[in-house]
Amino acid sequence: MSGQNAIWLNGTRVESLPLPDRGLDFGDGVFETFLVHEGNPLFPGYHIDRLKQGLKTLRIPDCLDSIQSQLETAASEAKGIRWSALRLSVIRGPGPRGYRPSPSSAPRIVIYVSSLDRDCATMDRPAVLCVAELRLSDQPLLARIKHLNRLEQVMASVQAQSVDTEEAVMFDKAGHLTSVIAGNIFLVCHGELLTPVLVECGVAGTRRRLIIEKWAHEIGLKIRETRLSSAELFQADEVFLSNSLQTVRPIAKIGNKSWESHNVCKSLFQRFLEELP
Repeated sequence: MSGQNAIWLNGTRVESLPLPDRGLDFGDGVFETFLVHEGNPLFPGYHIDRLKQGLKTLRIPDCLDSIQSQLETAASEAKGIRWSALRLSVIRGPGPRGYRPSPSSAPRIVIYVSSLDRDCATMDRPAVLCVAELRLSDQPLLARIKHLNRLEQVMASVQAQSVDTEEAVMFDKAGHLTSVIAGNIFLVCHGELLTPVLVECGVAGTRRRLIIEKWAHEIGLKIRETRLSSAELFQADEVFLSNSLQTVRPIAKIGNKSWESHNVCKSLFQRFLEELP
């Protein structure tokens, strides 16, 4: 890839994207961020499953065959790079001015690939978080999918930046623990692994799904999705986050609460390493 970065639009390399664009105007679309290892997107089936659900929810025409083909083409150009991030966006096709989409327009598939300067086979250092002041809005229809409208996450990131932390823990309007800005959150409590149930809001991450369906059981842990309060968060024995690019990452501190034990997180990261191609 020239300059370690590349952009594709509907399978063609481009230097810029056309306007108007409903993704820019309204956040009308869905996206996935793949971790790519030497040209191989990791756990693609999990990403495609969530993408498929997002397209169905937003009623964007099925374009999965094109997505699969274009994903393979773009990722293959990163074969000479050990670790890359690939963002694949599916945007409802252009139409007339206003909210109402054209019933005949074809979706736009935009892929952006960039090399990563960190070794993703090494677990990131424990993170320090703040508590986001913003509460996530309730919208059950859009819960769990990864749509393009991420303004809540942007605002929380601005706050985190202002207090010199990389991340923030986020709650919903009722005060239930939901996630971190760019990922999901897990608590170890009395030997059980807990993660927020995502009904009103939040994104159901691909690594979250791997932990729930596979990795937790493989390391001998019982796991449960449940409602969690701030009190339960701060009483947990261990806390960590998960997302596509970091897999899992220990949380060292949130506000005045610190954690020194990261054994479960380390065990889950080892499961990730064992699955690398």
